[in-house]
Amino acid sequence: MTTSSNSPRDWFEEFEREAFRLETLDDYSKSGGVDAYRAFLAGEPQPEDYATADWMTTVGNAVQSGRRIYRVHILARPLTDYLRFELSWGYRRNMTAGEEFFILDTTDQGNPIPQAPDFWLFDERVISAMTYDGAGKFLGSDLVGEEQLPTFLAYRDAALAQAVPFTDWWAKYGE
Repeated sequence: MTTSSNSPRDWFEEFEREAFRLETLDDYSKSGGVDAYRAFLAGEPQPEDYATADWMTTVGNAVQSGRRIYRVHILARPLTDYLRFELSWGYRRNMTAGEEFFILDTTDQGNPIPQAPDFWLFDERVISAMTYDGAGKFLGSDLVGEEQLPTFLAYRDAALAQAVPFTDWWAKYGE
């Protein structure tokens, strides 16, 4: 895998084994799926283009080729409207393509990694730190240097150690 690109889109085609995502925000509503989010809030059905988004193909192709895409979302209850949307529509949709989800629920405990940013980690060696504004709009990503790799691996490991599979968490707390 090359590491010359700053585009996570390129890394999704180039990674060899696994892509891990840490999500730390309660609102990504300005970063994609805006029409679907509006439909969700209005009690309408999922738009067809949301159900068949390019991400579904990306995940499906990766999983079918033996690669893993998985993520942990750090959150606390009660869920924001956006998290209700993301978990009930987004996660459940993406699972059909093979993406794996875990929840680190901090409602009754502290966040074990409050300093961790949102990021993608590809093959335990390429880190893309994600930046968002206060309204949930994606501002960009930055390639993080290899000297930071132990820190980001520790973030991943700490999150996974305390997270539970999404389906278990959803059965208990979902709608």
